[in-house]
Amino acid sequence: MPRSLKRLYRYTAYLCITLAAVSALLVLALRWIDPPSSMVIQAWQHHSSRAARQQWVPLARISPHLQMAVIASEDQKFPHHHGFDFGALQKALTEDRGRTRGASTITQQTAKNLFLWNGRNYVRKGLEAWFTLLMELLWPKERILEVYLNIAEFGNGVYGAEAAARHFYGTSAGRLNRWQAGLMAAVLPNPKRMSAQRPSRYVRSRAAAIQRQIRLLGGSAYLKGL
Repeated sequence: MPRSLKRLYRYTAYLCITLAAVSALLVLALRWIDPPSSMVIQAWQHHSSRAARQQWVPLARISPHLQMAVIASEDQKFPHHHGFDFGALQKALTEDRGRTRGASTITQQTAKNLFLWNGRNYVRKGLEAWFTLLMELLWPKERILEVYLNIAEFGNGVYGAEAAARHFYGTSAGRLNRWQAGLMAAVLPNPKRMSAQRPSRYVRSRAAAIQRQIRLLGGSAYLKGL
C-alpha cells in the first residue's frame, strides 16, 4: 500500500476518534448542563427570522400528565429499551402507507432535535444512531425525557412544554391537566398543521386515545420505572 494512502487512512482514523471523543464529552456535559437551544430551534429561527418561544423548566416542574401523554403517544417502551424500538421499526416499514411515526423513540427524537438537522439521508441517520447510543449510555431516562420535553415542537415556533402551556392555555407546564396534556401530545406528529389550542376533531380523538393508552399503561405510576 502506498505511503500516502496509509497516511490518509491514519489521519482519517484519528479524525474519527477525535470526533467520537468530542461528541461523547459534549453529551456527557449535557447530562448536567441544560442546553440553551437546539439545532432544530436554531434552524427554525434562521429560516423564519423570528425568535422561537421556549423556556426551560426542570422535569419536576412538568406535569406528570404531559410526561405520560408523550410516552403513551410517542414511545410506550421508553423505560425499557436502550434507544431503539426494533419491533416498532419493523412494523412501520411493513405498513401500507409507509408511515414511520412511532418507529423513532423519544431518545432518537431528542438526539435529532438537539444535535442534528431535518432530513432522511444516511449520514444524518447514522449520526442520529450514534447520539442516541451516547445518550442512552450517559444519561438517565429522566434526563432524556426532560430534554425532550424542553425542546420538542408543539406549534409553529413554540418549543418546549413551558412555552407551549403558557402560549396555548395560559398556564405553566406543571399545571397542565390530563386533557390539555393529551392535546399537546396529540399534535406532536405534525405541530405545524395540528393545533393544541384549537384542536380539530382528529386531534381530539387522538387525545382521547392517548388517555386510554395511559390508563392501560397504569397511569403516572408508570413513570416510576424510568
